[in-house]
Amino acid sequence: ALGFDDLPNKRFDTIVQGRASYDLALKEGITSPYAHLRECVASGTLEKSPDPNVEIIADDLVGKVRELKAEDSEFGIYLCGGSKVAGELLDEIDELVIKTYPLVYGSGMPMFGAGFAISEFTLESVRAFGNGVLVRSYSRK
Repeated sequence: ALGFDDLPNKRFDTIVQGRASYDLALKEGITSPYAHLRECVASGTLEKSPDPNVEIIADDLVGKVRELKAEDSEFGIYLCGGSKVAGELLDEIDELVIKTYPLVYGSGMPMFGAGFAISEFTLESVRAFGNGVLVRSYSRK
């Protein structure tokens, strides 16, 4: 429905998400929203994982992601939501896949909760859907 038939199921085996993104699932009683993937949640406040499939990363998020990237795997790591987490991991991001919707919600939120350093990426593809949704993919320059 969102145009991601080729993302988490075929390109990624691990997901890293922030606590706020994970809380959206928890509020619905879902403790493992991506059960088909290895799930990691970056949180300094969630003391214990509510699900055996979900690993809590309480500190050294960058170190953990570097460890995951160093593993011998044909699949990648999917970063799901959270500008603070995205900002902390900016130097570890190899590809950006940005969804935009033809909706206006108000003032919005930052995509990367990091300083104002410039990081260059190159546009690789644009996929347009009939409902106006665009999915743009960029690779690190």
